[in-house]
Amino acid sequence: MAGPPKLMSLNGRLVAFDDARIHMLTPAFKYGACAFEGLRGYRDAARDEMHVFRLAEHLERLHFSMHVMRFDDHPGDAEMIGALRELVQGNDIRGDCHIRLMVWVDGDGEQTATGPIGWGIAAIPREADPRVREGIHVAVSSWTRIADNAMPPRIKVTANYNNGRLSGLQAKADGYGGVILLTASGHVSETPGACVFLVREGRLLTPAHADDILESITRATVLDLARQELGIEAEERSIARTELYAAQEAFLCGSGNEIQPILSVDRLKLGDGTVGPVTRRVQQAYFDAVRGGLPGRRSWLTPMWNTETAR
Repeated sequence: MAGPPKLMSLNGRLVAFDDARIHMLTPAFKYGACAFEGLRGYRDAARDEMHVFRLAEHLERLHFSMHVMRFDDHPGDAEMIGALRELVQGNDIRGDCHIRLMVWVDGDGEQTATGPIGWGIAAIPREADPRVREGIHVAVSSWTRIADNAMPPRIKVTANYNNGRLSGLQAKADGYGGVILLTASGHVSETPGACVFLVREGRLLTPAHADDILESITRATVLDLARQELGIEAEERSIARTELYAAQEAFLCGSGNEIQPILSVDRLKLGDGTVGPVTRRVQQAYFDAVRGGLPGRRSWLTPMWNTETAR
């Protein structure tokens, strides 16, 4: 596919990219009443297929977010999957892409409105991010991660991301490529858009769900692959700030970030300051899984088109 996509999906219909609009007075726009998922599509060259990674799990989390936000109605999985497949094929996306699936409170209601519900999907071709290969330098933010009893990070809603925006802007101004947020109690939480893993003595460590993190599908994937495919011990627990500095390696993981190595924290090198061997093993297993190279993980892949559907 050449150039930007021509189509988006709005309330289950294909529309021209520039016509996918909502009104400025919607509660989604005024109050951030919008749940969403960011997904990845990958090309499997061996099977001449493009598929979405862990679509079922993303839809399950989307429904949970809508449930907690008390949305009146949820579009059904079959309807959303059908609209996504129609969009991908309509835009002739056959390679890697990033997908944004959003459900919002439409109309002109006030802050506690729970309907009517609108929804849309965008699918944008995306090339490989050089940071996955080269790594990034991060800082610990002076901003504190939002707490479960304030704006629950367990759900994926647009309003939550102002916390990450503030910390990300500060990190950018200070010359860092990324930022890690701490909880109110001072434990490592996550970055504005990805979960954090440390490598210490050959083991993986990652903050527990109670440390104000999103219940990340990519994090769950890394834990599964590490334990089942790579034989690497992995522990989920609270992590102190200074453990970041003690790590031999670290990396970020998320659907958008994929697996991004961390080279330093607060300008303190991790290990020798290069991408470490455990991180590279995790990266390889992850990209094998998303591209269909692990036969035991084929259930994670939902085809959008293949040789038969493209005819």
